[in-house]
Amino acid sequence: MTALEKDVSIRVDEVSLAYERRAGLFRREPFWALRDVSFELHSGETLGVIGRNGSGKSTLLRLLAGISKPTRGEILAASSFVSLLSLDLGFVPNLSGRQNIFLSAMLYGMSRQRVSELLDAIVDYSELGDAIEHPVNTYSAGMKARLGFSIATTVDPDVLLIDEILGVGDLSFRHKSSATMRNRLKSGKTALFVSHSMHEVSALCDRVVWLDNGELRMIGEPDDVIPQYEDCLQQPTS
Repeated sequence: MTALEKDVSIRVDEVSLAYERRAGLFRREPFWALRDVSFELHSGETLGVIGRNGSGKSTLLRLLAGISKPTRGEILAASSFVSLLSLDLGFVPNLSGRQNIFLSAMLYGMSRQRVSELLDAIVDYSELGDAIEHPVNTYSAGMKARLGFSIATTVDPDVLLIDEILGVGDLSFRHKSSATMRNRLKSGKTALFVSHSMHEVSALCDRVVWLDNGELRMIGEPDDVIPQYEDCLQQPTS
């Protein structure tokens, strides 16, 4: 693979990922979650990813975040400072919210000193108050999501990977987090945005990738891709 062009943040080149699954009592076979997917994420753009459940959207995000490795193909990134913003966040349950802030932010590549500088801003944004000192296993799902959102948006990564989340927590926090994310995406932040909301994708994304059964079905501007995807949704699945 050649080096990235100046305006490219991530290049996905013929990437496939296979899992083994049981095909009988004594036999296993590969299941291809992604197959030969290629595209580029340009610097400063928001790239939407759409598709039915099970089409490979979350698998793609895990690959881009470095959580999983492709079975074949290659992913080249201009920066290692990539953040996956998801409701399914891997906090350490018996550690406090404060301790998890340090752990998570340092995993994003930040120094402990920089995390200390941002700590008050993260805690204030999360609106968790004294609960920040309590173990995360005492948190509700909404509290965990608020903490994860606050960490991921405050550390300001070079590339933000967003999995089905614009608003989290209670109503007032959802309004705040949605506004924060929309402002971030409209300010030239490089992002990849997975969503089932075609309204959000159309409003926020510069281009759209459509995944279908693990394969790249179409890539282009929202006005071109979304109508064809919606037409496909109306057709019965085989």
